[in-house]
Amino acid sequence: MSLPHAILTALLEKPSSGLELTRRFDKSIGYFWSATHQQIYRELGRLEESGLIRELPSEVPVRGQKKEYEVLAAGGAELARWVGESQDPKPMRDPLLLRIRAAGVVGPQGLGPELRRHLELHRRQLAQYEAIEEKDFPPERDAVEDRLRRLVLHGGIALETFWLHWLEEALGEVEDMAADGPGSGA
Repeated sequence: MSLPHAILTALLEKPSSGLELTRRFDKSIGYFWSATHQQIYRELGRLEESGLIRELPSEVPVRGQKKEYEVLAAGGAELARWVGESQDPKPMRDPLLLRIRAAGVVGPQGLGPELRRHLELHRRQLAQYEAIEEKDFPPERDAVEDRLRRLVLHGGIALETFWLHWLEEALGEVEDMAADGPGSGA
């Protein structure tokens, strides 16, 4: 249910075409809510059919021209309703955690390189979030919108920091197991 609300959010920030939305998802919303190009276009059609968005009128209709969309009053009301809605947290589903649990049954051989790979991926993501914060959120930007966007970014920074600490601990454990005996570790 959240993809339509992510699209409404993005369109309220700035009327856009499907292609522009896809690019914006890749640069911001996509860090915490991903969607493919096809999913975005499909959802734009549904939102338009539901009367929540509309195609912006074009001064000169040109075949193959990008359609730009804006949010209608009903779309803004739907987004406001959804923001205030109660929703339980989703359970975590991470294949790496499941693989570590499975290693408890079959042994941790080969797990070390994958943990190191994940550690590097999370280091890069944290560096990217920190660069975004430095570039896009100087201290003087304190409008409500900026403060809420920064809050989301801080959530991403905190999650990446958690993963780095946890992966370092996990890698240390797996490497200790490898030192304890053959076939037991990295």
